Amino acid sequence: MVNESQYFLVMPCAGSGLRAGGEVAKQYQHVEGLPLVVRSLQGLARVPQLKSAVLVVSPQDPMARQVMQAHGCAHWFDHFNVLAQGGATRMESVLAGVRSLALMGARESDWVLVHDAARCLIQAQWVEQLIREVGDDPVGGILAWPLSDTLKEAHASKPHESSRILSTHSRAHKWLAQTPQMFRVGPLQKALESATAQLAIDLAQPHGEGSEPRVTDEASAMEAVGLSPLLVKASALNIKVTYAEDFALARALLTLLEP
Repeated sequence: MVNESQYFLVMPCAGSGLRAGGEVAKQYQHVEGLPLVVRSLQGLARVPQLKSAVLVVSPQDPMARQVMQAHGCAHWFDHFNVLAQGGATRMESVLAGVRSLALMGARESDWVLVHDAARCLIQAQWVEQLIREVGDDPVGGILAWPLSDTLKEAHASKPHESSRILSTHSRAHKWLAQTPQMFRVGPLQKALESATAQLAIDLAQPHGEGSEPRVTDEASAMEAVGLSPLLVKASALNIKVTYAEDFALARALLTLLEP
């Protein structure tokens, strides 16, 4: 008898969200009455395959458990864990979450979907499309959206100074990575561990501090070990709230998505 795959959710939520401003971390700021992280969890709880979830927060986070309890988030999943082992980078937080899945009964061959807490407009049908199109793919895949704007590269500039264009790049075959990003538990853990080790080596090199990280999401960790994830076209509405202006955009888009 072949065991069916299980699907697990890991949501990194350990950042400070400084670019969004506000008196509390971005993930706890409200969009139409609900914190960003609660809206994100609520959208994913509507995906029937996702029965177990891990929210990875900073060990110094004073709000996570209180917010989860106030909104009853634990009741939306069969198994729900607030893991206070978030790291300084997204990669470290996701790795902590993926490692913890074994305690929920995850096997290396099961699937983990990693989703940004700040993508609060996520819709169940987009996630179900990802699960359906990835199927039993040997690598996995991510939600994404084809780049439509002209892409400019800028000269390095000082903070608060206007940048100047260095060059223009073709937008052909370029996509904006979104989340969830869906990979097998075992291979993703190994890829993230490899990326973490490489980051430590890079930082130990002269002038390594402050350099651009090679791995910025789960897909790039898989790419770094020679794999090529699928791109699954989702929606331009699957935005990530990053700057203060994005809250107004999220509120406006919410009226289009909610019945």
